[in-house]
Amino acid sequence: MTIPRLIVGLGNPGADYEATRHNVGFWFVDQLARQLKVSLAPQARFFGNVGRQGELWLLEPATFMNRSGQAVGALARFYKIAPEEILVVHDDLDLPPGGIRLKKGGGNGGHNGLKDIQAALSTPEFWRLRIGIGHPRSLNLNQPVVDFVLHRPRVEEQIEIDRALARCLKAWPYLAAGDYPVAQQQLHGKAVEGKPT
Repeated sequence: MTIPRLIVGLGNPGADYEATRHNVGFWFVDQLARQLKVSLAPQARFFGNVGRQGELWLLEPATFMNRSGQAVGALARFYKIAPEEILVVHDDLDLPPGGIRLKKGGGNGGHNGLKDIQAALSTPEFWRLRIGIGHPRSLNLNQPVVDFVLHRPRVEEQIEIDRALARCLKAWPYLAAGDYPVAQQQLHGKAVEGKPT
């Protein structure tokens, strides 16, 4: 059983992007840091905001999304963290708002952050926690994808995304223990109002 040593939230730095769909990964790491009582602070040599609890590292790259691999590669190399010990949390266009998928390896689905991390690690074999933001076409929006990901979710989408983040935090003990099959059961199941998932 491989225990995660590095949790990476993907997003773009700066106030202009803070509340945009592309920053879902940052939202998760911010909430996890609060839950674990870990402070994130800028570390220039790792090109991002970094926090630590024992052997576990939290990272939000301070580069723009398409250079995320610079931060992930630097920290992973320095602390000898293997790709399978890395969990990258990111927005996903192919899932509806609030959809969740946890998987290891696979393609990058055109996600520039994942693409750069794969290049930096020379492998796609790291874990991903995909949080759905929907696609402009499936949401009946006449908006280019680039524009869509750099805008705030609509109120009803934000509610679903917030629920998904809460479910991910609830599944954290399983993720932290490297018990990915149980975490997948928890996360991939349909949430039922008033029932634990």
